[in-house]
Amino acid sequence: MTEQFPTDWSHAVIVVAHPDDPEYGIAHAVSQWTREGRRVSYLLLTSGEAGIQGMEPAECGPLREEEQRRAGMHVGVTDIEFLGLPDSRLSDVDDLAGKVAEALTRYADADLIVCSYRGPEYAPGIPNQPDHIVTGEATVAAVAGRDLWVFEAGPDGTDHVDVDEQDVAAAVASLAEHRVYLEVLDPDTPVIEQARAQVDRVTDRSAGSPRISLGLVHAAGK
Repeated sequence: MTEQFPTDWSHAVIVVAHPDDPEYGIAHAVSQWTREGRRVSYLLLTSGEAGIQGMEPAECGPLREEEQRRAGMHVGVTDIEFLGLPDSRLSDVDDLAGKVAEALTRYADADLIVCSYRGPEYAPGIPNQPDHIVTGEATVAAVAGRDLWVFEAGPDGTDHVDVDEQDVAAAVASLAEHRVYLEVLDPDTPVIEQARAQVDRVTDRSAGSPRISLGLVHAAGK
């Protein structure tokens, strides 16, 4: 049984590896938070430049950055930073935790961090990507000792965020902004259908109303 997500915070930073990572699991919570008047920032370690098959990185990176900016607008996020680290090779980056820590100094007032899921699988037979794992591990190491809430976005939920259908719709619209990425990923399924199916997969409706779960890594003040 998950607990109610904390409310005693005002600025969250979502730290992920690639464009579209926020939309694949947490965008409806972000929509809820920004509608409540909270500030949310996105920190992306790469530009996803290796993420579209058949497209050169020099073209792909800027395209995916722009898709991410449009996606953020649907859920109230305009503060989006790309560190420009190498997509699909984050495990090769020297002192990745140090680079994340340096970047987070620009968000000194943040009191909540959400990082990529660190587990090996999202579900049986669905492996996690190495970039996601090392991003989560680097983020947790980067904020060690700080008095803030730290959660990871993934299947091992400890706390739940109640959202409503407006937030679910915003999450679908947000993911659908990654149009070129999704069209190449699955050319036979319309982008909006792909987006709706993914958001439905990570939305828990067992309690009757929609919610998502996040895994507690560290509690503020503990």
